[in-house]
Amino acid sequence: MEAIIEILQYDYLYRAAAASVMVGIVCGILGCFIVLRNMALIGDALSHAILPGVVAGFIVAGHSVFAFFTGAVIAGFISAVAITWIQNNLKTKNDAAIGIVFSAMFAIGVIGISWLSRQEGVHIDLKDFLFGNVLGISIEDIILNGIITIFVVIAVMLFYKYLLMSTFQPKVAKSIGISVSTMHYFLMLLLSLVVVSALQSVGVILVVAMLVVPASTANLLSQRLNNMLWIAATVGAFSAIIGLLLSIVFDTTPGPVMTLVATSFYILAVLFAPQKGLFLVYLKKRQRQRLILTEDVLKAIVQIGEKEIPTVSFVAKRTRLSEMKVKAALKRLASKGFINFNASEIKVLSKGSEYAYQMIRKHRLWETYLVQRMGMKEDQIHNEAERLEHLLTEDFTDELEASLGFPKMDPHGSVIPQKKGKLGLKLINLSSEAEAIVTTQQLNDQISLSLWELGLTPNAKFKVSRSSDDQIFVQMGNKEIAIDKEVAQDVKVALI
Repeated sequence: MEAIIEILQYDYLYRAAAASVMVGIVCGILGCFIVLRNMALIGDALSHAILPGVVAGFIVAGHSVFAFFTGAVIAGFISAVAITWIQNNLKTKNDAAIGIVFSAMFAIGVIGISWLSRQEGVHIDLKDFLFGNVLGISIEDIILNGIITIFVVIAVMLFYKYLLMSTFQPKVAKSIGISVSTMHYFLMLLLSLVVVSALQSVGVILVVAMLVVPASTANLLSQRLNNMLWIAATVGAFSAIIGLLLSIVFDTTPGPVMTLVATSFYILAVLFAPQKGLFLVYLKKRQRQRLILTEDVLKAIVQIGEKEIPTVSFVAKRTRLSEMKVKAALKRLASKGFINFNASEIKVLSKGSEYAYQMIRKHRLWETYLVQRMGMKEDQIHNEAERLEHLLTEDFTDELEASLGFPKMDPHGSVIPQKKGKLGLKLINLSSEAEAIVTTQQLNDQISLSLWELGLTPNAKFKVSRSSDDQIFVQMGNKEIAIDKEVAQDVKVALI
């Protein structure tokens, strides 16, 4: 602790921290667009391709921050234009074009540095360009990084909508007058600036990690671009400052440590992200498997109960589960109010019976569909129906049953349970004074349109008042509506 306190008294640490945080923020923000456009390899290419520009700047103006900056930006932009031109005009694959340009530019830069380092009075260390030298950052570097950071942030704010459209909907962007190619080159210019700002902090080798890793972390944590930008900037800043402090504590190179810290944040997001995290996905999968097992046990209890008294051993045999798993499922069913369960008796309550028969309904309807519409044989359909019965929603099941013509028996000759009080009920079948609603799911759009024209919208309440030879009259408030019986025979309703 005393060593850390002593280190914190040095001015170079605060310069390094300021530069590192700015690099983390600007790399995180711009990296979002790089990742979303699948341009990570171009970021890597530009980080290498700026090296000849640095050499050219040194030759022209000596050890000047402004000369390094100008040369690097020009070299980066030339490389971006060259890559894009090759991709668009020559029969070369995209990744090959990137490799050709950046390897050639990097080779030129390495040769230039090697030549310069042999000149009298010149000292340029190649590893500082490759891996950075954040502890050697000067006030001029801080000012340059600050200008680049402010410029990039303001540019992203001003052109946010254009960048958004050209990133996700380039064809739509073209149709409304946005020049996608101009936005591409503008992004390449910003990327060149960011690479230059990161040159001292992490070096050309690791700058791609600071561009890609925080943005990839943010992409796991958010589905909205504006939130993604904030998260990426925060992750980048924290990765930079934590990496810097750890590198000082462990006396190692800061750039690689910053990269490892950013990668650690990414791994945490991979494991624990709210929507995409592997841990949460695993928990959801386990929860889903337990739900399926519980539903299978309930269905087995009801089916066994149709012939004999269900017991744990009978249920275990029918479901091919261990008695321990069956007992655990029975406890869950009892907690939901589906059954009463003790050591000697399993009694299904009305709530559980209704739920189980709806599962059986889904299973037998899907079996019917597989035979009638898919042409499968009776001995091929059980396992598929067993899997899908847990996935079908009520609305989909209703549509499936309507499309099959409300069958009463499945292909095996078993009765298909009906949906309690509602399924298959048509307007024409209602008696006088019956109160009902129009269901949201009709047989086709034409019926829905006819009802809408009459004022009978989905979930509209009505009462049957009377009927004639060719019409049914329903009452909605103070309004009486006449409906042709030809239409009424296809209108799905539900009693209330």
